[in-house]
Amino acid sequence: MNLITSESITVGHPDKMCDLISDSILTEYLKGDKDARVACEVMATSKKVIVSGEITSKVKVDVLKIVRDTITRIGYDNDDVGYNGHTIPIDILLNTQSPDISMGVNKEEIGAGDQGLMFGYATNETDNFMPITLYYANKLSERLEFVRKNGVIPYLYPDGKTQVTFMFDDENKPLYIDTIVVSIQHKDIDIEVLRHDIKKYVIDEVIPRKYLVNDTKIYINPTGRFVIGGPVGDTGLTGRKIIVDTYGGIIPHGGGAFSGKDYTKVDRTAAYYCRYVCKNIVASGLCNKLMISVSYAIGVSHPLSIYVDVFDNVEVKDKVMDVINKLFDFSPSNMINELNLKELDYRKTTCYSHFGKEDLPYEKLDKVREIKKYLSI
Repeated sequence: MNLITSESITVGHPDKMCDLISDSILTEYLKGDKDARVACEVMATSKKVIVSGEITSKVKVDVLKIVRDTITRIGYDNDDVGYNGHTIPIDILLNTQSPDISMGVNKEEIGAGDQGLMFGYATNETDNFMPITLYYANKLSERLEFVRKNGVIPYLYPDGKTQVTFMFDDENKPLYIDTIVVSIQHKDIDIEVLRHDIKKYVIDEVIPRKYLVNDTKIYINPTGRFVIGGPVGDTGLTGRKIIVDTYGGIIPHGGGAFSGKDYTKVDRTAAYYCRYVCKNIVASGLCNKLMISVSYAIGVSHPLSIYVDVFDNVEVKDKVMDVINKLFDFSPSNMINELNLKELDYRKTTCYSHFGKEDLPYEKLDKVREIKKYLSI
């Protein structure tokens, strides 16, 4: 028996707000220049937003407008919320990409934009092949956003977190939920009213009753008060919630963040491609869960290593490697083209994990039939 926990955050969490600003800037540059090189990071404090990084592009983008529009769309749009995107001072400190980096990337056969290692994962625990702990943590965060924006619970503010702990049996099958934690920013209101409403309109709407037992613990705003939130309560930074962005701590993480980085950065592109490969192989029925790790050197157009973990399906490990070597290509040029990453709206990736959303190109299951056909030979 094992307890496994995953966390999720809402779009109004200060770190996630910075991620979304970074990805909004990236997306706007790529709309006008498919070859733009973007590495954009944001810091949001109670009194200022700072945009920094390296961008080389043939188009000009109104970065200031993107920052303000993103903050206000999230819900930080008036002084009563405690943070106002219309008036917050914004510093823009952007440089161009280093020529020492661009010489390894801007060539016919694109080289990796940096060294590093990346991980991908898929499991048949859920319909979208994501870990069940993170699946329900994300569903709770999405529901918090829904009830706030649609006035179901009208006194909520944008900043929030959720956490779900499942009990697994000795064969790593999920049994039931041991603990649910929901913390959400709110107006000054009776805490018992909030707890009742979150239980009724969020938890009960998201969590199937089959996973709740008499001993399931539910903590809703356990400190009793969460009025001060967003960048006023905690400074936000791009790229700080890397476990939330991936698989909820179920597998290792290479350390590289995603948001604000263009498709030449293998931190992002290779992680997306690893997910694509894992999901298609698990969906083919070859194994129940799969992790892939790849590594790169800057400027080199092929991975230095590919490692797979099939967990309890050890007898199919050689078949998995054979499928990967025959049907998938981890070179940066192929990953970019196969996943159409020059055309991606990166704002769609940012919130509630970069994985598990069916409308993203690396979530497509277009290789399943080919995998099954290859294995039947």
